[in-house]
Amino acid sequence: MNRPFTWIASAIFGVMALAHVYRLVSPFEVTVGPCHLPQWASAVAAVITAGLSWMLCREARGTRGP
Repeated sequence: MNRPFTWIASAIFGVMALAHVYRLVSPFEVTVGPCHLPQWASAVAAVITAGLSWMLCREARGTRGP
């Protein structure tokens, strides 16, 4: 079954995961208002966004888990 919006969402989450991994590889400061975001937040976000991308990709393909 063709699900273009699910593929698009999967790609967006994949790009977000790659951006977080890039921040871990070449550290740079991220500031939101008066708060500085720590590096470990990008590690958590990379795992979460990569997982969401993977799950959406499986859903778009129609693959079932065990």
